[in-house]
Amino acid sequence: MLDHRKILLVHPLGYGKEDAENDISRKANIMPPLGLAGIAAWLGQKGLEADIVDCYAHPDSDRIIQEYLERERPAFIGFSCTTSSFFDGVRIAKTAKGMLPGIHAVFGGAHVSALKERVLKDCPAVDFVCVGEGEETLLELMETVPVNPDGVGDIPGIVHRGKGGVVFNGYRKTTLDLDDLPFPAYEKLAGYPEAYTLPIFNYPKAPSTSCISSRGCPYACSYCDRSVFRRSFRYNSAEYLYGHLKYLRERFGIRHVNFYDDQFTFNRDRVEALTDLLVEKPLGMTFNCAVRAEHIDPALLGKMKRAGCWMVSLGIETGDERLLSRHRQNADLAMVAEKIREIKKAGIRVKGLLMMGLPGESEASIRRSMDYVFSLPIDDFNLAKFTPFPGSPVYEGIEKQGRFDEKWEKMDCMHFLFVPWGMTRERLEELFINFYRTHFMRPGVLLGYVAMIWKSPHSWRRFLGSLGYFLRFARSSRRLG
Repeated sequence: MLDHRKILLVHPLGYGKEDAENDISRKANIMPPLGLAGIAAWLGQKGLEADIVDCYAHPDSDRIIQEYLERERPAFIGFSCTTSSFFDGVRIAKTAKGMLPGIHAVFGGAHVSALKERVLKDCPAVDFVCVGEGEETLLELMETVPVNPDGVGDIPGIVHRGKGGVVFNGYRKTTLDLDDLPFPAYEKLAGYPEAYTLPIFNYPKAPSTSCISSRGCPYACSYCDRSVFRRSFRYNSAEYLYGHLKYLRERFGIRHVNFYDDQFTFNRDRVEALTDLLVEKPLGMTFNCAVRAEHIDPALLGKMKRAGCWMVSLGIETGDERLLSRHRQNADLAMVAEKIREIKKAGIRVKGLLMMGLPGESEASIRRSMDYVFSLPIDDFNLAKFTPFPGSPVYEGIEKQGRFDEKWEKMDCMHFLFVPWGMTRERLEELFINFYRTHFMRPGVLLGYVAMIWKSPHSWRRFLGSLGYFLRFARSSRRLG
């Protein structure tokens, strides 16, 4: 007999475990699967039991999964997949079905939410897809299947196999109040918090972690997925968020938090209320956040600094304003430059987020991006290789804008699978490496990293321990060493 009150939640690795030891992205950053931890806490609150296996943090997890299935015999196994890890999830689902005939494989996340019916049509091992937010949908599914299997046709947010073929039941009409959710079940993540690390030089003290305090984004950039939250935007209150931070500090000893929100400062009143709480009742923590230039100013930045803000990430995307205007609203690079200077003046580190290879990209636009970035007081930056993900507006008709080799297992923003007309993959790789090398050889940037010896000693120890892998990446830009 299978236990219908129990589910194993899996975060797949996405590639062979033998490559994980040399994977530069894992050495630089291992983020906890907060979505799964949140769902586990929600189901536990409702009387169900959910456990988590994070294959990304623990690559040699096949044995752990198999032992769990044999011991606990759950009736459900759930997967939260990115595009690049989807096929690894399918592989694990096949193994689970071979061990426990009758187990139900449920997939969620942006990739399957975008593709919906196509997932079940192409992959027999997938039984259900949860489209959008998973808490209520998965709860209803687990409560319905044991007593009325045909009742899944009435659960909004589910893709399933009906009598007439694969059916999507439509989106849920209501959403949860985020302040009603329990804190994520961090304790169900093996080795937390030590097994998880923020990007090197992106935090002052360890242990550090990530936290999500909002869902969705009110903007509609061409390259961003909209399949899970669509155009909605909700956020936790300042009081809830302060309590969350206090819990992380007292339960796990967390010293620094990275808010993994798309738009942390979109609601100014919330941020001001939170910073007031952190100043009035300090927790001994610092934090990073991502902002959009339109929503910050010197007064707000000053409050954030006093509350412990250590670094701000800001989406630049490209230093070519004409190209930028094709892909996002309010493409005002002069304004972005001024905001970066305001962040630095407030005493907060700045991280620029960019992409190379957008539709319409040219060698000239890449040169303009380099000139723009190198003219600014940016401390750190991340340059992603543009990838047209299912669910993003640009994905539709992408083949008209360049050559696209749609290999899902390589769609991780570290491969040039899309090449704009007029460019070659080889030239993009050359320019990518040159962009990074030039940035890190700038005297001001080098001095900033030297200062990290005392500002972020934990980062330096990690960096020196993996120096060979970072140098190899600098020479080749390949993800796996």
